[in-house]
Amino acid sequence: MKTKREFSKESVILCLNAGSSSLKFALFAVSPDGVVTEPLVRGGIDRIGLGDAWLHADGTAGRCDEPLPLTGDLADQHRAALAALLSWLEAANDRPIGAVAHRVVHGGTAYAAPIVVDEQSLAYLERLVPLAPLHQPHNLRPIRALLAHQPDWPQVACFDTAFHRTQPWLAQMMPLPRRYWEKGVRRYGFHGLSYEYVTAQLSALLGDRADGRVVVAHLGNGASLCAVHQRQSVATTMGFTAVDGLMMGTRTGAIDAGVLLYLLEEEGMEPKAIERLLYRESGLLGVSEISSDMRTLLASSDPRAEEAIALFCYRAIREVGSLVAALGGLDALVFTGGIGENAAPIRARIAAGLAWLGVEIDEAANAAVALPAHGMVRIEAPASKVALAVVATDEELMMARHAWGLLRPSAA
Repeated sequence: MKTKREFSKESVILCLNAGSSSLKFALFAVSPDGVVTEPLVRGGIDRIGLGDAWLHADGTAGRCDEPLPLTGDLADQHRAALAALLSWLEAANDRPIGAVAHRVVHGGTAYAAPIVVDEQSLAYLERLVPLAPLHQPHNLRPIRALLAHQPDWPQVACFDTAFHRTQPWLAQMMPLPRRYWEKGVRRYGFHGLSYEYVTAQLSALLGDRADGRVVVAHLGNGASLCAVHQRQSVATTMGFTAVDGLMMGTRTGAIDAGVLLYLLEEEGMEPKAIERLLYRESGLLGVSEISSDMRTLLASSDPRAEEAIALFCYRAIREVGSLVAALGGLDALVFTGGIGENAAPIRARIAAGLAWLGVEIDEAANAAVALPAHGMVRIEAPASKVALAVVATDEELMMARHAWGLLRPSAA
């Protein structure tokens, strides 16, 4: 696959979303009207560092589903996975890469919009690793590798925190001495690329309610809620880090800070052990002692699975209530994310817990949801006072649009 410094309409945009054991990607073409909605190819490399990595891809540019032998430590394996992906793309696609867009979880106080990354901005982003230890170091690893080996490829960092920078001071401030605010200790919010995509669909989805009081529920292995008014974020459940708010696959969500003091003082736990507990050993996995995967829990007859599901839904219902208070009412509730899009029983249970708001789900419509890419559907009953909907989110498409917006020829 050829490379070139300038971006042209013949170029393609490579989107990378790197995690601790995965590297998701999508390749988008552009047209005179902007980014083509359907990617040329979408896929990923899973189970990096776990001994049985696998490369899968599907699209008009090519298909692949095969094991990927990786050796060395985790950092070596991530570098090898990126090299393998680029090699496969070179064989599958003959268009030049005009830009690489990356999902970066944390932009700190400096970045409220996507940026073209250079060494200086990368150094700043690396200082934010303690604020998102589960995501930030892995998000930045391919950026560092490409700066070294493909310096002619413009790289765009797209921040999950950026969408929430519209929130008022009250929604960002924590009740700590003000000196910590000056040091950057505040509620940032995350899943911004997903919320940005969903809010862009609200006019087609909700009509007159699009600019009203909307709660978007991004429910997946990572989960959060966002209160939106006039399609801007006004409050969200995640805060200083991505461990706050809702119960998640392996993350606690909101927890009494006194528990952490107890673990330090009475249990003698080291900070790294507490970090592992909060991020990797809790949530659905910790409560069920079975799995972090909602599909596995829904299929299980073990009472611990039901207890984990019940707690997940209870926490979501309570947090929706807090966001409704921030909004002063509720016009629509929109589900997205892996659980939000695919788990009809979870949507039904959350809706039932919000009946006091006038929420009433159409059980048949809810059970029938099977969204294609970029799909959306309304699922409220005719008598419901609140619109209910499901949207298939697309963070990679948002990343591609941001890259094109920064680098298209007319922007030069």
